[in-house]
Amino acid sequence: MIKAAVIGLNHIGLIHCGVYSDNPDVRLVAVCDLRGDLAERAAERFHAKAYTSVPEMLAAEEIDLVSVATGGLENGSHHREPALQAIEAGKDVLVEKPISNRLREAKEMVEAAGRKGVRLACNLNHRFVPAALKAKSWIDKGDLGTLLFLNMRLTIGNPNESTPWIHLRALHPHSFDVLRYFGGDVSRVQSFLTRAPGRGVWSTASINLEFASGAVGHLTGSYDMFGGHPIERCEAAGTGGRFVLDNVYERLTFYPKDREELRVFRNSIMSGARGFHDTFRYRLNAFVQEIKDDVPLDRIAGSGADALAVQRIIEAAILSHRENGSPVRVDEVGDDTPEGEE
Repeated sequence: MIKAAVIGLNHIGLIHCGVYSDNPDVRLVAVCDLRGDLAERAAERFHAKAYTSVPEMLAAEEIDLVSVATGGLENGSHHREPALQAIEAGKDVLVEKPISNRLREAKEMVEAAGRKGVRLACNLNHRFVPAALKAKSWIDKGDLGTLLFLNMRLTIGNPNESTPWIHLRALHPHSFDVLRYFGGDVSRVQSFLTRAPGRGVWSTASINLEFASGAVGHLTGSYDMFGGHPIERCEAAGTGGRFVLDNVYERLTFYPKDREELRVFRNSIMSGARGFHDTFRYRLNAFVQEIKDDVPLDRIAGSGADALAVQRIIEAAILSHRENGSPVRVDEVGDDTPEGEE
């Protein structure tokens, strides 16, 4: 039985609590939030013990796994301290995305986990749905041949105006993680950003990618769309054919080269995702299984290192925009994340 704790008890943290509570291999033993009322309500709902101090919780409870679901600026600025506290206490840790909105902090967390010998994962949940796992198996089997291009679209409606870069840093860890999952490391980035009328943030993005493999790609992202529309589409193509993954998990279609028959993988109405919140179930349960199976640190899916890699791509895109759309090498992006707009 894996004993879990959740830090940060707003909407996303409560989803984590629910997933752990429903997993027969997990016992949710503690919940923690600076707001005592949130901690007490979550503790009563999920039959756990409430805390308002992370060090106190870690000292008092026997815990194997800690979820860090705090938020902050660009949804990531409050992750570092509780994650490092849990890591230093020797716990396996899963951090919400972005792992941090500051590269220096993300790198610090990854390095700390390596030193302590604990697993560090990030909630890059879009890659864990059955359709994405199937698509990856097609790539690994060689069904697509040599990859040539990958295209991604992720668009939702979000009126957040807190920082110029909220759209890129908060949303597109998902996009770039899916693209890296299918296509491997990204070597160069070129971005063009715009604002919708009345908006103060860079709310829509067109980003060109060059992968280390030589494949090319593109991301279209936006915070200006209606939330009821399909939010995501990913296309990967190679010398043997291409696939299209529609709306995160709903439908995956393979178009083989020189053949008219299609291969279709659809979300099961019996055992598949029942809604977007189920992507959290797939992701968190995958990490639980890795802990149970004693998977080595460097083989964790959606790891802290993966999360750091996608944040570095995002910072390369921001730097490209600052340099009027000039291509930027991802491996040349420093750890000092830019704060302002210009």
